[in-house]
Amino acid sequence: MSTPLLVVAEGAIPARAQMGASLGFHIIFACFGIAFPAVVLIAHWIGIRRGNQVALVLAQRWSKVAAVIFAVGAVSGTVLSYELGLLWPGLMGRYGAAFGIPFAIEGIWFFVEAIFTAIYLYGWRRLSPWVHWWSGMPMVVAGILGAFAVVAANSWMNQPSGFTLQDGRIASVDPWSVIFNRATPYETPHMVLAAYMVVGFVVAGVYAVGLLRGRRDRYHRLGFLIPFGVGAVAAPIQVIIGDILARAVADQQPIKFAAMELVDNTQRGATEWLGGIYWNGEVYFGIGIPYLDSILVGFSPNTEVIGWNSVAPEFRPPLANLIHLSFNGMIAIGMGLMVLGAWQAWVWKFRREVLSTRWFLIPAALAGFASIAAMELGWIVTEVGRQPWIVYGLLPTEDAVTTAGGVPVTLAATVVIYGVLTATSIAVPWLMGRRWRAPGAAGEDTVQTPYGPRPGRVGETPA
Repeated sequence: MSTPLLVVAEGAIPARAQMGASLGFHIIFACFGIAFPAVVLIAHWIGIRRGNQVALVLAQRWSKVAAVIFAVGAVSGTVLSYELGLLWPGLMGRYGAAFGIPFAIEGIWFFVEAIFTAIYLYGWRRLSPWVHWWSGMPMVVAGILGAFAVVAANSWMNQPSGFTLQDGRIASVDPWSVIFNRATPYETPHMVLAAYMVVGFVVAGVYAVGLLRGRRDRYHRLGFLIPFGVGAVAAPIQVIIGDILARAVADQQPIKFAAMELVDNTQRGATEWLGGIYWNGEVYFGIGIPYLDSILVGFSPNTEVIGWNSVAPEFRPPLANLIHLSFNGMIAIGMGLMVLGAWQAWVWKFRREVLSTRWFLIPAALAGFASIAAMELGWIVTEVGRQPWIVYGLLPTEDAVTTAGGVPVTLAATVVIYGVLTATSIAVPWLMGRRWRAPGAAGEDTVQTPYGPRPGRVGETPA
């Protein structure tokens, strides 16, 4: 009983590393494209509906940050598009007629979001309150539908459907079956909720730091409460969707699920391992709960869970321990964020105030990093767990990778470029924030609109 550890083709290692680095970087910015417009419009709605000048200032400033992040995300997403063709010619050459459909649809929604982002930013100067607010709604819709399209492509890689092959190539395509494959219904909400958690907790974390530094004014309290509320609402829904997703994976990709749960032999009454390292037929350093894995899969301790030894070694995912620990880490972080949100919700229900204790604000400030880590761990489970297939059950990864040389060079260049972009994406909003906090700068920064906010330091009035 050996640990599933696949030795992949030499050329696939740098190609997968480059694709993984690009995706790991871009997905963070994609989250802001998906969810940040909704957070902006919530603040905007509060500002209009309740005449809250602080909320309007927040909405206006957040819209500027959103534009910066959207621009960086557009660049990194374009790089990913080129990498699909350059690094994986076997995938695009054989299955591009099907796999490319969701990406074409995503391109439409990307342009819609870009256009209405510009209109929304322009509208601060010229539009009436509700016309301006409604001009931002297409950003929210386009962000979600764009995410749906991209995730549908990844879902198709996990559950390919909607095409017929003739002589090893696609002869006909059913676009609806490609888009609405068996994995789309659970992968899409899982990713959209992850995006709302990332954006909610990251943005809230910025204001949690301000609260820790003694800035207890209305501006920081509301700046924390709006995005934190978004993340806190998404977290418990995500736990439910994640539970549904895990059972679907157990049914549709049982070998991936075996790696997620360290199940080597097919068995009933399978043990649920919390943590742990699998080695030579044993799990070390983990906490085992007998029967729980079977119960979670089929609501019965007698449910059969398929082990990875049911297939030949070459068809098992590599690095089962990485998959398992990533899965456990994602769940642990998700549960922790749900508890953090419930804590603030309990206090708000009875006292209508933002928690000010350091025991709450320190983890709240770190929640953004934690949510990003959970999302990245989830993608490790999805992508590494599907191996050795790039198209599940049909196309091995080693048959899809490029045979051209120079990939290590492009990998190094990609890491350097993305490092610079990361630094820029952090530095620009940080510098904007410093300018907003500078004495006398608010009137210069805040654009006067037909309905507010007016020039002056209205955003940082005392409590």
